[in-house]
Amino acid sequence: MGAPSRPPVEGLNTTSPPRAMITRTTVAALFLTLLSACGAGPAAKPAPPLSTGSVTTPPTDKPPPTDKQPVTDTYHGVEVIDDYRWLEQGDAEEVKAWNAAQNSYARTRLDALPAAKAVRRRLTDILTAESTRYWGLSPRPGKLFALKHQPPKQQPLLVVLPSADAPAAEHVVVDPNKIDEKGGTAIDWFVPSFNGALVAVSLSQGGSEIGNLHLFDTATGKQVHEVIPRVNGGTAGGSVAWLPDHSGFFYTRYPRGTERPAEELNFYVQIYFHKLGSPTSDDRYEAGKDFPSIGEIELQMDRPSGRLLATVQKGDGGQFALYLRSPQGVWTQFSDYGDKTIQAAFGPQDDLYLLSRKGAPHGKILRQTIKDLGTNKTKTVVAHGKDTIVDSFWRPPSVLPTKTRLYVVYQLGGPSEIRVFDLDGKPLPGPAQLPVSAAGGLASMGDDVVLFENKSFVEPPAWYRFDPKSNETTKTKLAVVSPVDVSNVKVVRARATSKDGTSVPVNIILGKDTKLDGQNPTLVNGYGGYGVNVAPRFRPYYFTLLEQGVIYAVANLRGGGEFGEEWHHQGNLVNKQNVFDDFAAVLELLIARGYTSAPKLALIGGSNGGLLLGATLVQHPELFQAAVSFVGIYDMLRVELSPNGAFNVTEFGTVKNPDHFKALFAYSPYHNVTDGTAYPATLMLTGANDPRVDPLQSRKMTARLQAATSSDAPILLRTSDDSGHGLTSSLDERIAQLTDAYAFIFHELGVVPRPVSAQP
Repeated sequence: MGAPSRPPVEGLNTTSPPRAMITRTTVAALFLTLLSACGAGPAAKPAPPLSTGSVTTPPTDKPPPTDKQPVTDTYHGVEVIDDYRWLEQGDAEEVKAWNAAQNSYARTRLDALPAAKAVRRRLTDILTAESTRYWGLSPRPGKLFALKHQPPKQQPLLVVLPSADAPAAEHVVVDPNKIDEKGGTAIDWFVPSFNGALVAVSLSQGGSEIGNLHLFDTATGKQVHEVIPRVNGGTAGGSVAWLPDHSGFFYTRYPRGTERPAEELNFYVQIYFHKLGSPTSDDRYEAGKDFPSIGEIELQMDRPSGRLLATVQKGDGGQFALYLRSPQGVWTQFSDYGDKTIQAAFGPQDDLYLLSRKGAPHGKILRQTIKDLGTNKTKTVVAHGKDTIVDSFWRPPSVLPTKTRLYVVYQLGGPSEIRVFDLDGKPLPGPAQLPVSAAGGLASMGDDVVLFENKSFVEPPAWYRFDPKSNETTKTKLAVVSPVDVSNVKVVRARATSKDGTSVPVNIILGKDTKLDGQNPTLVNGYGGYGVNVAPRFRPYYFTLLEQGVIYAVANLRGGGEFGEEWHHQGNLVNKQNVFDDFAAVLELLIARGYTSAPKLALIGGSNGGLLLGATLVQHPELFQAAVSFVGIYDMLRVELSPNGAFNVTEFGTVKNPDHFKALFAYSPYHNVTDGTAYPATLMLTGANDPRVDPLQSRKMTARLQAATSSDAPILLRTSDDSGHGLTSSLDERIAQLTDAYAFIFHELGVVPRPVSAQP
């Protein structure tokens, strides 16, 4: 989701790379992008305060009553009644009071869960253990910049190292934990100048992702020069590109002040230029007045030539336009949204390498000299094949030309690998791969040497160096040390058959001695949207589950990018129901093969994955026992009215289109809740500052489910005052959210935690 959920959020996105440093996920956002038991450990901190509005409400063991105030809308002749429209007004006193009552009810239930204390202790053991991770690597001459996750610090730091083999010699450039010891300030992304003397850093507060650009001196770590406001946001992200002589930079920014009406301040991002030492009011407009209101911009500078490349995505549907600025300031558009050129990279000569999907749903790579841009004079250097080239709108690149090599990241239905070609497309030996792993994060170290990260479900992330001269892949010292014992865990990759016969992969992570007797508590995660590839990822907090005999499964559903453009299109717009059918097929497979049974099965997901859970909840309540949904989307008829919802129209569709409306209304979770249905136990978590999915979505869905369900299973809403979509949450907040989620799941699935040690 252009900004909503990239990278895919697996219930919660911990240590998520900054958007300008990651593939188009994410909301990556990821929000590809979660999840995990108990035992002895350090004393746990209390849960952060939840949102209570302006009213203090006494605890209660029953859900608070919710007034129905029906509003009728008519879409293409169809009348739709909305009983809870009033809950959309988050600033209204009556909504604050309702939210406070819901939080009180949720806390009463969650704090009384038998496993809560044990789960918190174990999660604290794992997530505060010394398992340092580096990501977002950005090389400069003699320097290597990186973000560093260093528990128990609340937020990642920006550090600089002499090399990937010398972490002991690093020094800190920016430490958000010193700026805000409570963890409310986060680094959204950073871009060093070409000489590495200065670094531009977007900083935001409270999970808002509204980032102002700060400049820091690398050597001293001191903030220098001017602060530029509103460079980053939760709707269209943000980007910076330095001049080759580091005297200034180009940057994206949102409208300010009275430049546009208040309702348009999250749209119309444009490109400006700032000269160091000058007032920001003097910054020069460069481009963007003719870009779409939902344009998302990524900037790249070619240091040798001084040319600037701007890639503009129209919302989140995978349509791109590309522009080139000459050193003399002339802008040239050489690709439009309909021609399926989705990425470009500067080559070592006077040319560009283009990733195209025209007639190539899995992607092909073209080369074109800059003087021929806009013509048909291109050469196909890597042809379309059976495997899919990763689309990486946000950094790092998936197509990386070096001096004599071309590195390309392929996704293989979830797992991924790096392949190497010469500059004419001849295949060459490449880096060694781990089985069922995810390789990426390409960073050029000069000449043809690259660094890349590799990880799997059971192998912690590590950075490797590949030298094509020796054809050797060596592990650097930038490697995570696992805080958990992974020796007794295995991964099974199975395939379910969806309703229309489509084969759908699912990764099943379980203990090696697990018996397939249908009695195993099981937690299943999925996403299925925005062309995002849900790749293997090592998350130590999963082991909070695995240590207690819980199976954890990750599905690769249509709507994602695991098998290319066709796979994505089979699960977006009017085809979205396929995603829910795929997920139901995965659940049925796990039951049929004896991994679990409906009373032992729970679901977890976030953002677009929350939509998946909501749809599964209303379509197949009999298939599972419980659901935990983070920052989910549920009212599909109103989502486009939120600022970031407009960016999602290219993925979901719009109610203005009769065919889109028909599909949206047919699966919209909020509109398909049925009175008198015994719904599974459900916990919804949301952040008051979420810029990607408005908390109103969780409020309305909670109210509707509480009114409709005929079962005694709880329907809970947990709203946090000082968090957003989860991408920049503090460590304390992540522990608190996971504690509530896992203790809830354990209780509903009948898991009684047993003590385990913190280290292997």
